[in-house]
Amino acid sequence: MKTATIPALRVEPKLREAAQSVLATGETLSSFLEESLRANIERRLYSQAFIARGIASRDEAQATQEYYSAGSVMSELDNIYKQALKQAL
Repeated sequence: MKTATIPALRVEPKLREAAQSVLATGETLSSFLEESLRANIERRLYSQAFIARGIASRDEAQATQEYYSAGSVMSELDNIYKQALKQAL
């Protein structure tokens, strides 16, 4: 598989210095930027999926006229959390 390049990125010297100051031992600025790009892409994909699920849920609630109060949802989430804590111990 051939690799591709990403256009050069012009930044202020302070930003470059800040990035270089947090590099791990043996890590290059290029590898840091690639890792950052991958993480940001993944975060945005998760965000898009979250929004899509929310819109689908809204549409389903409108179609079925079945709604839940915030209190009942929070109570159910609290129960799920407590069960997970018990299982973890």
